[in-house]
Amino acid sequence: MAMEGYWRFLALLGSALLVGFLSVIFTLVWVLHYREGLGWDGSALEFNWHPVLVVTGFVFIQGIAIIVYRLPWTWKCSKFLMKSIHAGLNAVAAILVIIALVAVFENHNVNNIPNMYSLHSWVGLIAVIWYLLQLLSGFLVFLLPWAPLSLRAFLMPIHVYSGLVIFGTVIATALMGVTEKLIFSLRNPAYSTFPPEGVFVNTLGLLILVFGALIFWIVTRPQWKRPKEPNSTILQPDGGTEQGARGSMPAYSGNNMDKSDSELNNEVAARKRNLALDEAGQRSTM
Repeated sequence: MAMEGYWRFLALLGSALLVGFLSVIFTLVWVLHYREGLGWDGSALEFNWHPVLVVTGFVFIQGIAIIVYRLPWTWKCSKFLMKSIHAGLNAVAAILVIIALVAVFENHNVNNIPNMYSLHSWVGLIAVIWYLLQLLSGFLVFLLPWAPLSLRAFLMPIHVYSGLVIFGTVIATALMGVTEKLIFSLRNPAYSTFPPEGVFVNTLGLLILVFGALIFWIVTRPQWKRPKEPNSTILQPDGGTEQGARGSMPAYSGNNMDKSDSELNNEVAARKRNLALDEAGQRSTM
């Protein structure tokens, strides 16, 4: 199935990947050139892992995980495979952000710096906890085949909405974090005097903001949404909704079946016709 506005999608996707990659590179240059590098000894070098892992995992990888369903060349892949990729990317992002939290807490504890006093830390911790709950619920409800179809249909819009809110919260938290770090670190010359580091990190903040805006634009265009599975309503269980049937598709595709959905539907219809003929024949002989 052809995507409407395919070349426009590719241009925006390429722009998002470029800006996201530049955000990661700018973060590395910041900590390696301006902040003396990386380490794991409780010093400021350990703290430097925090922005690197947050931007890499919580911003860039999470953004890619959000739009992975929109990639048109994956539309022929099974829904189960795409769900697994989506969950895997989010799991990697979760691991990186947990390490980022460990780095900042260890640095604060070693240097007797109070924890959780700033708005950045409050919002950031809320985003991490919410993200982990989102990941866990998505795995239990949408990836595993055990959840009832009605539960999947009920939670799907909540899951989508929560994912976008979390991503927007992460972007805002990252911007607060880099600004807070510059205010505390740049004394001579002061941040207000436009030092090179301040200008460089401000540019990093703009890159993060543009990346978030591109991801939001791509994921909110209805014409770029993954098409529904073909003939999904025929295969749905009795009483199930179309949305529920779509949620149940991974259970079929995850078994690597050799038959397509249309073949399965034809087979089901043939069995029903044969059953009706058998019943008719039995009645005629009675």
